[in-house]
Amino acid sequence: MTLYDELKARGLIAQVTNEAEISEMINTGKAVFYIGIDPTADSMHVGHFMVLSFMKRLQSTGNKPIVLFGGGTGMIGDPSGKSDLRELMTVEKINHYCDCLKKQAEKFIDFSDSKALAVNNADWLRDINYLDFLRDYGSHFSVNRMLSAECYKSRMEKGLSFLEFNYMILQSYDFYELYKRYGCNMQFGGDDQWSNMLAGTELIRRKLGEDAHVLTITLLLNSDGEKMGKTAKGAVWLDPSRTTPFEFYQYWRNVADSDVINCLKLLTFLPMDLIWEMDTWSGDKLNGAKETLAFELTALIHGTSIAEQVHDTSKELFKSGGAADMPTVILEEEDFTDGSIDILTLLVKSGLCPSKGEARRNIDQGGVEADGTSITTISATFTIEDCRADGIVLRRGKKNYRRVKI
Repeated sequence: MTLYDELKARGLIAQVTNEAEISEMINTGKAVFYIGIDPTADSMHVGHFMVLSFMKRLQSTGNKPIVLFGGGTGMIGDPSGKSDLRELMTVEKINHYCDCLKKQAEKFIDFSDSKALAVNNADWLRDINYLDFLRDYGSHFSVNRMLSAECYKSRMEKGLSFLEFNYMILQSYDFYELYKRYGCNMQFGGDDQWSNMLAGTELIRRKLGEDAHVLTITLLLNSDGEKMGKTAKGAVWLDPSRTTPFEFYQYWRNVADSDVINCLKLLTFLPMDLIWEMDTWSGDKLNGAKETLAFELTALIHGTSIAEQVHDTSKELFKSGGAADMPTVILEEEDFTDGSIDILTLLVKSGLCPSKGEARRNIDQGGVEADGTSITTISATFTIEDCRADGIVLRRGKKNYRRVKI
């Protein structure tokens, strides 16, 4: 099975401009491709991970990824999939977010020896002369065609600002610049980016007389057609300070039966033969597939040792219906100081430790976990937001658990 055939078998490919040429480039390691990531937060989420894993698959066979951080486009905001104007951020915040996202990308993509590039479109977008840009590039875009794009059509009823209307032109210009600077011959992106990506190939053709290609990646949806990666607390983040490894593991352990095989195909690097075998499982055996999914993804994001730790915690906690029977302690806002509560106070209020001195000794001995993550310092704190929704699962020793929530 070629790499391109495997991508199709996994259901990763949604749309392509020229399948014969794209498959040839991917299979022979000749694709120089880019994926853009706009800085909307200081961490990537599960949707970004799917994109990163796609890049990792192609890099492993000699293709060259370019990770483009949107320090320029982030000042406008992509209207795709949004019903309202995105928050306009300061340049300082955008730069900070780009730095954070780059550090996360480096955990998945090998940037050594020019095997991949990390670039920022602020380098060519922020200092553009508006009049020159309109004369040189604006004439190549049809307003009628732009308005027919799904990313704009969905916003017309509520109102599409002229600010956002420029996004397609800027994204197209990104592709043009990357083609000129680095020989980037292909753009990958979510299936909701199809119109923007096609506009980029058209600009390259008009300005340079060259052909470039685009491939869209299947969106991560559940069996009901809804985007995955959301919990009661919000997005499932890759940053452990936003979504703990335990919460991350539990999210995937609890996916619907109808979604587990699709997630294994799209997100893991397990052999397809093994996934096809799991597709024949049912009943309690399917829970084994869910545990495999949760472990594989947690190991990819947080490392094997942490994945083993949260797996063991989950098994101990949830065997024999332990999760349902776990005592829950309700906190009040008065229990928090300036919106946070320290681990010693939390252990005492939960009833897991009779005193702060005992709590300190348990932490020093490595016997305390919060949401599957070992607590190594008495200075650890938790916010009110951490304790909302499902709260925090505390463990002292091997079998003493409490859920604390507000």
